[in-house]
Amino acid sequence: MSSSQLQVDPLAKNVRDVASDADIKRSFWRYAIPSITAMLVSGLYQIIDGIFVGHYVGVDGLAAINMAWPITFVVSGLGIMVGMGGGSLISMKRGEQDSTSAQQALNASFLLMLVLAMFSAMGLFLWGADLLRVQGGEGTIFTLGFDYVNIFSYGTIATIMATAIPMLVRNDESPNVATALMIFGALLNIVLDYVLIGLWQWQLEGAALATIIAQLTIAIIGIGYFLSQYSSLKFDRSLVRVNPRMMSTIIGLGASSLVMYLYTSFVFALHNRLFMQYGTSVTVGAFAIVGYIMTLYYLVAEGIAEGMQPPVSYYFGAQQFENIKKMLLLSIKVTVIAGVGFIVILNVMPNLMISLFTSDDPQLVSEAKNGIRLHLFSMFLDGIIVLASVYFMAIGKGGKALAISVGNMFIQLPFLYFLPQWLGVDGIWLALPLSNIVLFAIVAPLVWHDIKQREKASVVNHMTHELG
Repeated sequence: MSSSQLQVDPLAKNVRDVASDADIKRSFWRYAIPSITAMLVSGLYQIIDGIFVGHYVGVDGLAAINMAWPITFVVSGLGIMVGMGGGSLISMKRGEQDSTSAQQALNASFLLMLVLAMFSAMGLFLWGADLLRVQGGEGTIFTLGFDYVNIFSYGTIATIMATAIPMLVRNDESPNVATALMIFGALLNIVLDYVLIGLWQWQLEGAALATIIAQLTIAIIGIGYFLSQYSSLKFDRSLVRVNPRMMSTIIGLGASSLVMYLYTSFVFALHNRLFMQYGTSVTVGAFAIVGYIMTLYYLVAEGIAEGMQPPVSYYFGAQQFENIKKMLLLSIKVTVIAGVGFIVILNVMPNLMISLFTSDDPQLVSEAKNGIRLHLFSMFLDGIIVLASVYFMAIGKGGKALAISVGNMFIQLPFLYFLPQWLGVDGIWLALPLSNIVLFAIVAPLVWHDIKQREKASVVNHMTHELG
């Protein structure tokens, strides 16, 4: 076994090998820490935009960017689909010791990025304005939101590549390089936000332009990595020979991640519409603040899930089922502890986070506090749901991963339909946490059943080996 493989799984390859708890923890944290850092850094693009917009543009700017965000977030979701699907396939092929197929997976991933960038740009040009109006955007809010979406229309290739490439780099046994890419991009975005929004007063056009420039920089450096001596997967003449079946497999594995992004975009857009219907632009601005705060934990949870994915995919390819169970249980433990801790801090010190986005609007602060109290109390369950979806994707069960993501989208609809009629604005705030409780009650048994099946398969394989 090569040194790079030893970093993922320091044990022998046959099915009986079970890693110690210490080995599992080392493997988990080796990927989880860079992945969590990378996700938080990637999320800083939106959060930093919100901070500068909140202070320099005001409540209308927050409402506008919160209406533009679900639209542009779909483009990021396409990048996540390619990155997670392609990365999972690369790691599985590594576990199977199939370097040729791993290279083909990289080639197919880059072609998908180009195709998806073209179609998403067309979509934003054609329907960007309509998607803002559907959410209730009008007047100043519509104008500001359209400025943001319009800039993003020209930069879809940068957004998709900047999202997907670091994940492919991570699955090429370079998690620290992937993290460094994201950190550099976020720092560049902060500087550009300060110049374009704070100094030049370009408002939401400046926010979008800062993000696109930073993402384009990440994409260029990431491509340079795959041309360098540090990458085991290379850009070469094989890039023109793409396996269509690989593209289909990548889409199938990563579809659940895309649906999670579609779900998030759809739910945010629907919340915007309902908050405009039952509340005011101030309510939408408060939802923007609460949404940014919620995104912080969501990024941590997704970072944990993405950190779990490469080892689990490798263990699956190597048929080491007991190691999969240990890795999953450790990931769940960390996700729950992080979520509960975040909820406690938010309820004890809500002003600390809210002050990042506004300091001189008492009505906005009051509404944001109410949102934190009602909207985020079961947030840690959302983290477990994300983890379950990525787990099924990592072991090649894209159908189950997709079902969880689709269920996450549709299960909220009845809550969002009935609760606002009964409770008004408070009902909108409560729809997400209550639906999370219901979905968790469905997803948890699915994961537990799958783990038990793998335990039985491991025992049977062990007995077969011994008898043989």
